[in-house]
Parts: sequence; structure tokens; C-alpha cells
Amino acid sequence: MSDLFAFNGAQGAGYAQPKPISEAFTIPVDLQRSKLPRWPRASEPEIVRHYTWLSTRSHGIDSGFYPLGSCTMKHNPRVNERIVQMPGMNDLHALAPASHLQGLMAIFHEMQEMLAHCAGMDTVTLQPVAGAQGEFTAMRCIQEYHREIGQSNRDKVIVPDSAHGTNPASAAMCGYDIIEIPSLENGRLDLDALRAVVGDDTAAMMVTNPSTLGIFEPEIAEASEIVHAAGGQMYYDGANFNAILGKTNPGLMGFDAVHYNLHKTFSQPHGGGGPGAGPIGVKEHLSDYLPAPLVVADEDEEGEIWFDWYSPPKSIGKVQQWHGNSGATVRAWAFYRRYGCDLEKMSEHAVLNANYLRHRIMNPSQEVLNQIHAMPIDGAPADVVKHEFTLSMTPVKDVTGVTGKDMAKRLLDYGYMAPTLYFPMIVPECLMFEPTETESKDAIDQFADDFLHILTEDPELVKTAPHDTPVKRVDEVWAARNLILRHPCDGE
Repeated sequence: MSDLFAFNGAQGAGYAQPKPISEAFTIPVDLQRSKLPRWPRASEPEIVRHYTWLSTRSHGIDSGFYPLGSCTMKHNPRVNERIVQMPGMNDLHALAPASHLQGLMAIFHEMQEMLAHCAGMDTVTLQPVAGAQGEFTAMRCIQEYHREIGQSNRDKVIVPDSAHGTNPASAAMCGYDIIEIPSLENGRLDLDALRAVVGDDTAAMMVTNPSTLGIFEPEIAEASEIVHAAGGQMYYDGANFNAILGKTNPGLMGFDAVHYNLHKTFSQPHGGGGPGAGPIGVKEHLSDYLPAPLVVADEDEEGEIWFDWYSPPKSIGKVQQWHGNSGATVRAWAFYRRYGCDLEKMSEHAVLNANYLRHRIMNPSQEVLNQIHAMPIDGAPADVVKHEFTLSMTPVKDVTGVTGKDMAKRLLDYGYMAPTLYFPMIVPECLMFEPTETESKDAIDQFADDFLHILTEDPELVKTAPHDTPVKRVDEVWAARNLILRHPCDGE
């Protein structure tokens, strides 16, 4: 057998390549290892089999229903992948001159304009590569704006108790103190609580609308007036933008800055830690502080449009290498180009699917358990939620001992990804569902049927779930406190 295939467990390198024709280009002796690194050795077939096996153990939107509330796990059109892999998109160098990047820059410019238009903003930067980084970037722009106008004393950021955890974290990273205000019993903003905390030290308020409860804030414009009257700014967390796109926008609500999740609203694949994109849009008074570069369009004497890079005069600097996650931007552009003005239907279907699933679970046609009818949705009296909704499993827990975590674990046995668990924390024993706009009625009906069936099962069966997964329940508290960040080597 040739050396090409003569690998074994002790010497396998994970790949098969012929020996080099020339030994002229070898690694200098002083840079070579004295002994092999201590990691598993495998041949190329073994490596392929290992990772293929791992891929079959992963659950994703391509393998099953993924109702993970607040993360918008929806279908990612494959045509987007074909477009982003075209040579004119995929084979560009980030340091190439602008004259060599005109096609990509045209996409960037169009995305800046489109995102600004749909959110009611004036200027957009595509640089941030995650929603949380977008939050941080926007808050830094607000911070520099206050310093520029001589109000650096504004060091407080207000967040409702239903906010995403990244909101206070992003503001704290900018050095702000966080003021949390409680929600009303119906889950909505408490304007009196807001009035009680705004003042000369208020820098901004960070709000998600619809909220993490799936509730639209009807008094959001009044909340903006309260904050603006105190000299503060309004920041819109765009995590739930897919529920209102085409119906209203943050600009109309009085917001000064917003971040978009291209990896959620505009179909860039999401999950596994990335890649993502979190562009931000701002009103004109914040535009000069955006991170550089932006793309601007100029018309030459012949009427031809050319694109160039532009640095705002008071820019906070770069927050990401190169020009952000260009692959995510191109995928989102392809999604937007494909659906155009029909993007409003995305919001309509997201709301329709969420309300249909909620109705199926909350009002089953057959008698399941009496307590299912008593499950509070989110404390809101409204009959319609937006793109997601919450359930409290407390009534079920009180009767059978089955918790929200037990339900989430049992759903894994049915081939589903579990919904978001125990968030937002203001809902006890919370499960948050977001079916997304790309799921069919049949898929939602099947999930609802299985969810209701679990409620009729032996409680002990549910409490000991999952039963059909490679790993049973892990000690999550121990894992959080005793991080193992690398693979253990032999002898350790």
C-alpha cells in the first residue's frame, strides 16, 4: 500500500496528500515540534465519518421544527447561498481598491438605503456583526453625542424588566448605570414608573417592541416623549422587527437608533454562534458618530453611479474588522431583492402563525387537562399577540409536578427543538414559542398535537425526559460553574 493511504490510528493526520515533489520548501528545524501534539489521531475516512456522525446528531431548522422564541429560527432560502458564493461576491479581497469592489459596494449601499427606509432612520452602518454588537455600537454613538453637546453627565440607561439581557449588558459595557423599571401586570410598559426615573442623568431608554412577551406597546410614542423631554435618547432593539416590518417602524415610534438582526429578520442563517450581522440605523443627529466606513454613491459627468467609502467626521471608530460580515449582508440583500414589497407579508404570516399556535395550545378541541385552559399567556388581556407568545407552566406544575423544563426536555423526544425556557423571567415556569412565518399549518398542527399529547402522558415519563437523545439531562449548574474549555489530553 502506498504512503498516501497508509494511515493508522497512531499516525493518522486527518487528510490524505501525496508527498511533496520537492523538499526545497520545508519548515525550518527550529520551528518544528519536538513531539506531536496530544490530540486524537485519525485517518481521513475516520475524520469524515466522525463529523458526518456529529452532523446527524445536531438539530437545526433543516431537520425539524424549531420554535425557539426570540431567535426567529426560520427557513433560509438556498438561492441566497448560491448568490453569496458567486465569484464576484466570494472571491474579493477586503483591501482591494473601491474600483474593484463596485458590485459589492452597490449591494452595501442598497442595503443601507433599504434598512434606513424600513425602520424610519436616516443613516445605516452595516459594520456590527451581531445584535449585541449593534446595541453596543448604537449606545456608543449616543454616548459620544451627549459628550459632544456637553452632557456627559448622562450616565443612566433605562430598561424594562422584560428586556433582552443583552440590552443592560451592552449599556454597561459603555460604562452606563442600568435602571430597571417593572412592567405592568399586563406585561406592558409602566409609564408612571418611567416618569419616576427619568431625569438630567438619563442617557437613553432601550426597548424591544413587540416585547419579549410578544406584546406590542401601544403607548410607545408617549414613552419616547417622556424620555426626549428629559433629554434622553430612545434605542430600539430590533430583535422582533419581523413582527412589524411594513406595518410601522421605529422612526414613527420616536426612536433615535435601532439595530437590525439580518440573521433573523432577513434570513441570514442563525445559530451555532454565528455568523450574524447587526447593522444599526440612526437619526440624522447621530449620523456623524457612526463607525467607518459607510458606502456613499456619486454620479460622474457621464451620469454613471460610482460607490466609495466614507468616514463620518466624528466616528466612534471601527467596531469590526474590514467592512462587517459581508456574506450576511449579501444573503440578506438577496432575500430582500427576492421578496421586495412582499416583506410585509412576512410580518403578517409571523403574527398569524404565532396566534394560530397559541390558539391551538390554549384552546384544544379535545379535553386534555383542565389546567391547560388556565395557563396565562403573558398577563395581557389582548386576544392577539405578535410573532411570539409565552406560556406559564405553573398550573401544570402545581397539579402534576411537571415543570417547563420537563416539557422542553420531552419535546426533544418528539424530534423538536425546545422553545425558549424560563425567559422572560417575569413569567414563572415560562415557555416562549415562535413558530416563524416559514412554517406550514400542517407543521404547526403536528407540533400542537404533540405538545398537548405530552400533557396527557405519565408525569414520571415527562419528568425523566429526554429518553431518545444521545445525552440525557446534564448537571447544568455544575457545567456553568466548572467550565471545560478544551478537550482533555491523554495523561491529564
